[in-house]
Amino acid sequence: MAEKTSMEVDMVNRDPNQINAHVKVAFEDVLAEADAVRSGDCVWRNSKKCFEGGKKICYLILTYICGLPAALCWGCAFAELAFHEIWCITPCFKFCEIKMTSIKRFIACYYDTCLGPHCSTMGLFFSRIVVKQG
Repeated sequence: MAEKTSMEVDMVNRDPNQINAHVKVAFEDVLAEADAVRSGDCVWRNSKKCFEGGKKICYLILTYICGLPAALCWGCAFAELAFHEIWCITPCFKFCEIKMTSIKRFIACYYDTCLGPHCSTMGLFFSRIVVKQG
């Protein structure tokens, strides 16, 4: 049996990751009659056939007309997103990361030389305070 290449499409399971599970709409999910009000059996039975048939035909027509252009547009949108991430965002973050290293060293030096002695002194001062409950 030949192995599938990455370009082959699974024609049986078209939503293997269940990303559109919320779109699985059946007749019973949309139309329901209460016990108190009921249409004739013939109407109800044929309503289901009309619903399912209309949904299938409209979906097929829409996919034939709009499916390929929509796929092309989404492909281009995700290509642009990938391009932007790879060529703009990631280098920008790397640039900031490198630039911030110098700033981080400067701030650490400032804390160690200016604020560190004050904090140590205040720590010693407040460590001598004794609270007694009385």
